[in-house]
Amino acid sequence: AGRESPRTIILSVSTCLAEPTVGAAVERVAFHLRIREGERETYRREHENVPEALERAYLDSEAGIETYSVFEHDGHVFGYLELEDPDAIRAVMAESDAQADWEEVMEPIAADEGSQWMDEVYRMV
Repeated sequence: AGRESPRTIILSVSTCLAEPTVGAAVERVAFHLRIREGERETYRREHENVPEALERAYLDSEAGIETYSVFEHDGHVFGYLELEDPDAIRAVMAESDAQADWEEVMEPIAADEGSQWMDEVYRMV
């Protein structure tokens, strides 16, 4: 608890949807990370059974997650969220025991390259 790890920002949930809050402003957040050489299948296998405690930590937070998806291609992972409060999800990532447990699982799988948060450079709609 109390740890901050931008590397695992959204290594957490392959896909989860929550009920949208009517009238709330939604922000888009994305990340990119690399999977260590030879760990691609392990990464995919681990995401077949994301712990319910981790999903609950995200969904029960004040972040207001509406969409959370993780995509993988050739060892590159792209994560995308639509949520009301990015700071709230960052707090969950820094303080949640479920997130800390997931980070232990992901540590040997994901390459640590510093912050994986991405800047949005174009939006059509």
